[in-house]
Amino acid sequence: MDIKDFCFGADRIPPPLSVIAAAKVASLTLPPPSTVTSASDSACLPTFLFSNGLKLQGTYVLLRYIGRVANLYGQDPFESSQIDQWLEYTPVLSVGSEFENACNYIDNYLQTRTFLVGYSLSIADIAIWSGLAGTGLRWESCRKSKKFPNVVRWFNSIFDEYSEALNEVMSTYVGKKGPVKPAAAKPKGQQVVSGDNPDKGKASSKPSSEVDLPGAEIGKVCLRFAPEPSGYLHIGHSKAALLNQYFAQRYQGRLIVRFDDTNPSKESNEFVDNLLKDIDTLGIKYETITHTSDYFPQLMEMAENLICQGKAYVDDTPREQMQKERMDGIESKCRSNSVAENLKLWKEMIAGSERGLQCCVRGKLDMQDPNKSLRDPVYYRCNPVPHHRIGSKYKIYPTYDFACPFVDSVEGITHALRSSEYHDRNAQYDRIQADMGLRKVHLYEFSRLNMVYTILSKRHLRWFVENGKVDGWDDARFPTVQGIVRRGLKVEALVQFILEQGASKNLNLMEWDKLWTINKKIIDPVCPRHTAVIEEHRVPLTLTDGPKQPFVRIIPRHKKHEGAGEKATTYTNRIWVDHADAELISVNEEITLMDWGNAIVKEIEKDQNGKVTHLSGVLHLEGSVKTTKLKLTWLPDTSELVNLTLVDFDYLITKKKLEEGESFQDVLNPFTKKETAALGDSNMRNLKRGEILQLERKGYFRCDAPFVRPSKPVVLFAIPDGRQATSLK
Repeated sequence: MDIKDFCFGADRIPPPLSVIAAAKVASLTLPPPSTVTSASDSACLPTFLFSNGLKLQGTYVLLRYIGRVANLYGQDPFESSQIDQWLEYTPVLSVGSEFENACNYIDNYLQTRTFLVGYSLSIADIAIWSGLAGTGLRWESCRKSKKFPNVVRWFNSIFDEYSEALNEVMSTYVGKKGPVKPAAAKPKGQQVVSGDNPDKGKASSKPSSEVDLPGAEIGKVCLRFAPEPSGYLHIGHSKAALLNQYFAQRYQGRLIVRFDDTNPSKESNEFVDNLLKDIDTLGIKYETITHTSDYFPQLMEMAENLICQGKAYVDDTPREQMQKERMDGIESKCRSNSVAENLKLWKEMIAGSERGLQCCVRGKLDMQDPNKSLRDPVYYRCNPVPHHRIGSKYKIYPTYDFACPFVDSVEGITHALRSSEYHDRNAQYDRIQADMGLRKVHLYEFSRLNMVYTILSKRHLRWFVENGKVDGWDDARFPTVQGIVRRGLKVEALVQFILEQGASKNLNLMEWDKLWTINKKIIDPVCPRHTAVIEEHRVPLTLTDGPKQPFVRIIPRHKKHEGAGEKATTYTNRIWVDHADAELISVNEEITLMDWGNAIVKEIEKDQNGKVTHLSGVLHLEGSVKTTKLKLTWLPDTSELVNLTLVDFDYLITKKKLEEGESFQDVLNPFTKKETAALGDSNMRNLKRGEILQLERKGYFRCDAPFVRPSKPVVLFAIPDGRQATSLK
């Protein structure tokens, strides 16, 4: 149903910027807007006239229509209702006296968010964005004043991603109110934005995740995320999972989670359970769960049919010899076996006999093809190990290369997303699917996510686990989802990091600093503040005029976020400070004790090695904190302090990127974990496992082991902030 006409009462109301902007962003074709001059109220409303004579009227009615067509109206009823709330709030921006109050409200709301609703752009963002932009100089003035940094960040981010569409709207409809100039953005690199686009050098105005899937139709797209249950989900898999969900939502299609369980030697129910846990952690919404093992009978039947058609054969060539012959383009001696001989050996394989265990099934493709993946790949191999899901029913299992094109087609997958490491095997996928006589599935390739100083091979990660180099798949040094979340990464940061990269085919080596910087922006505005002093060589400071009896004040855990709650701080005449801080103090120097006030250090005692062992001083609470050089954290000398273990981590390898053929075992980092004993304020008894906090002047931490008893330290994992050096000495 096409939109035949779009009109609004230009003489009586301003143009509906949000409708026009939403249509441009969604690449929805609108006819040139016309105006009406009728005196009736309804004629003044923005209107879509459709080719069948029907019409829709009203700014928010049209916005919701565009939202539903372009999948910009939330991913579930709750998100749609949240969007409705924002649409109802939008008119406040046009009320002059309420404008700054509205900006302040939105600024606070966006402290820890990238979008107004959920994890992707919606018509709520477009409506509020247009409401701000439509005020012209009023909003420009606020942007320059830097009064609303979170709103400006969000506003510029949207403009940057959709600059071509939004520039056109602004120049056409907001010119008289003052130009809307985006803050200077870093130039984006050239990106490949579509399947086989010959114009590879051209940049797109869309974010790289908004490339088009070939042949995709709204409502008819079906994708799959197909992990092998041989390890935990890591950050590279996360990119595949989130991109599949992104395209499923964008095209209002379906997403299937399929376990590619074709190798019982590596797979287990533990991995299945934890993969599902990780998928849930990422917020992946799928229609159903399937298993490649569901299709074992059909796969065996297909293999036998290909043998009968002369498109596959059974080969007993030893593995190493077979690999060499494939590399050299030499045909196997078994390639010319008769169908009868092949079927006989196939039955031996099914039975798992001694003879059968010597054999495999290979596709008869092209041993001379320059693409070595087409040189008679293996389709089936014997494996007597019981399958974690179906036991010992089978002695033979299909390879990924054989099973994947079959199951993709029969499950109704329309587009299979594969990382660029599979590029050379795409031709193999298409050829095998054609030999099977099955419906062709579109392949879409995206770049594999590579991180500096990081191993993403599950086989290599398994080595670390099995050799005791880490404490398990959820170790905080691991790039697994559970590992990085245990380290202190918020899932929102991971989602934002991955979707910012999008579905580009450009190979990239990403820095962890960027991810941790995003994470800091999310946790800093909300995480509570606490105090710790390193236990070793800690120095007492005696305040001779300090309180004779300890007293307690209740202060905020976060001065700018009431939601963090309150904490009790005890004030005494003897306190602890870090040895490193004590070494910086001079006699008669005025210092600031954070959350208390100023003090003047009168005496400094040192041992025979020159190390400070004791400080004495007096309070000077009327002193100005602006005049002191040292602002120190401190703890009261009481029995209520909590024992802490602060844990820092480093990369598992010492080289940014392994070269081809280079062994990770040659560049192992010998020192990847450092534990430091400390004392913490008494409020840290109440920390819960997983809670994120900031230790003043020491950084961000995640509570890995909460308080149980005084003799058992609370364990805090240090969270990188994108700036700190990670090398441990």
